[in-house]
Amino acid sequence: MGPVTDSAAAAAMTGPKQARSRVTRRHLLEAAVSCLAEHGWAGSTVSAVAERAGVSRGAAQHHFPTREDLFTAAVEYVAEERSTALRDLFHAGPAARPAVVQALVDLYTGALFRAALQLWVAASNEEQLRPRVTELEARVGRETHRIAVELLGADESVPGVRETVQGLLDMARGLGLANVLTDDAARRARVVAQWSRILDAALG
Repeated sequence: MGPVTDSAAAAAMTGPKQARSRVTRRHLLEAAVSCLAEHGWAGSTVSAVAERAGVSRGAAQHHFPTREDLFTAAVEYVAEERSTALRDLFHAGPAARPAVVQALVDLYTGALFRAALQLWVAASNEEQLRPRVTELEARVGRETHRIAVELLGADESVPGVRETVQGLLDMARGLGLANVLTDDAARRARVVAQWSRILDAALG
């Protein structure tokens, strides 16, 4: 078999292998987020995540050499997925503010926020983890703020508008924190409605 044919055969084999690798990586990231949200940092080991993802510990460590690599990548992955989903909800640009406020609040009341919260707690005690989580949260925060500004049609050149948008995100995070212990859906709905009225008055 000639060199060209050999190269074509190798490429044909590499394609499916890379696809399987991407699937394995995604399964590991999703399993890591679920473990972190359900069991916290102490109960979320690489072995537990590998078992949940249906792969060997060695395969997990091939993709993520350290525990810190795995869990920071997992939260970042899901944050990016949620940001994409949020943009897709409002692909035409600015939307009705109550819907945007509700969508932003929803970002902080699911498994992602629970997983991120566990990472924050762990990072407060783990020197090796802290700078990575700090950088990740800053990046996620900037992206979420940018999306919020875009969806709300907010003009940040107007004094106070930037702070108003950031206040919305801080409020959403607080509602997510309250939801960790109890189902706060009824009160949350009233707060979302009030914040929508506040935004209408502040943003015009």
